[in-house]
Amino acid sequence: MTTSQPGPADKPADGGDHLPQTLLLLGATGDLAERLLLPGLGRLVATGVQPNLMLLGSGMDDWDNERWRRRVSDAFGTADATGHRVQEMIRDTCYMKANVTREEDLRRLLANCHEQLVIFFALPPAITARAAKALTHIGLPPGTRLMLEKPFGTDADSARSLNDVLARLVPEEQIYRIDHFLGKSTVMNILGLRFANRIFEPMLSSAHVACVDIIFDETLGLAGRAGYYDGAGALMDMVQSHLLQVLSLITMDAPPTLAARDLRGRKAQVLRATRVWKNDPVTWSRRARYAAGQVSGRRLLGYADESGVDPTRGTETFAEVVLSVDTWRWAGVPFRLRTGKALAARRKEAVVTFKQPPRVPTGLIGYDQPDRLRIGFGPDRLGLDVNINGPGHPLELDQAHLVADFGPGELPPYGEVLRGALDGDPTLSVRGDTAVDCWRIVAPVLECWRAGAVPLQEYPAGSQGPDGSLLTPVPAESAES
Repeated sequence: MTTSQPGPADKPADGGDHLPQTLLLLGATGDLAERLLLPGLGRLVATGVQPNLMLLGSGMDDWDNERWRRRVSDAFGTADATGHRVQEMIRDTCYMKANVTREEDLRRLLANCHEQLVIFFALPPAITARAAKALTHIGLPPGTRLMLEKPFGTDADSARSLNDVLARLVPEEQIYRIDHFLGKSTVMNILGLRFANRIFEPMLSSAHVACVDIIFDETLGLAGRAGYYDGAGALMDMVQSHLLQVLSLITMDAPPTLAARDLRGRKAQVLRATRVWKNDPVTWSRRARYAAGQVSGRRLLGYADESGVDPTRGTETFAEVVLSVDTWRWAGVPFRLRTGKALAARRKEAVVTFKQPPRVPTGLIGYDQPDRLRIGFGPDRLGLDVNINGPGHPLELDQAHLVADFGPGELPPYGEVLRGALDGDPTLSVRGDTAVDCWRIVAPVLECWRAGAVPLQEYPAGSQGPDGSLLTPVPAESAES
């Protein structure tokens, strides 16, 4: 695959000269910054490809610089980020308490930022929208880039409204709606597998594929995140963002180049063609939440009994939905998306199940399993399940499982998306219209759930999830309906 000469918005992170930059982290004392963002930043700084970077943290907590620097140092330590540049950032970083929805506080923050400015909104959607609106009354330095954490809005209308506000601040190419599932190694793993291997690409269509499953099962429970999670739930937290982005990479047609405009354009095309299977969210979606149980020997409370949870909200910790991608290539293939917390085993993969041959020669014994292609996201791994003549009886078939590990990425996903924004490369960010489309796709599901048309089931923590999964084998006629 060839790539075009990159323009300003497609500049690769090549480790060349960098202008001095300030990363202003809003929501710096929150869980996201501690667990993911700061460790990713630490690894990025340790590589030495982002010199001249100043970090300014801000939050509502009454912290001083010493406490903030301990937070940064501890987070960097979890990522084994070491070296003189790491120590320089820890030594020089500062913290300012601020209410980012107030213009006077925002002016004070901006006055302490220098050179090229990148603002990271590690905030809930409603606070992000209020902060962005306040910034429209202040204005931003030329060239400022904005990084926004998912979820982007809370529905299609709020996402569209937030797009309008952001467009008053900076041009679209300076807005980075990040999704760490789009870390460069994951994107390149899928694109390389699909478009650099003639053996696979012709097979990835409705002519040969029975169904595609995209699964993100976790053993973790709520883990102290009630403040965010209880207002979101599994569908909004995982399906609406991460899993739909993976779906777009699996289903899009080959882009002419890997430039951001081409890659994001191809993803937008397939997401515009995506909808709930048969337009029937009642039949083709499920929701549930975990009850008390044991996971890997540790006892978990039921979700409704977790600290900070409002049990009357009916927030789901498990979601399944079946979608269709109504393009020439994929029409008639069910895409089955699932995510759940507090499950028996961790499973993060996309599984392409191929149709069985029209006829198997009489005499072969034991043929009952279809071929499958597995793309793992944790660990990053490629698997192929194929039927072969196994040991023993020469006519008896066994399924062989062929596995290859993808090469590790240079950076963790958050390091990769940060590097993209700092380098002015929007390849790994979500385009504004795509963010709205992702809400449009799940809107019918959310609507019928809120109306009570799909019951909220329960499953014990440490189990396989609720009974009656939508990820059951697909009858032969389903792919044609």
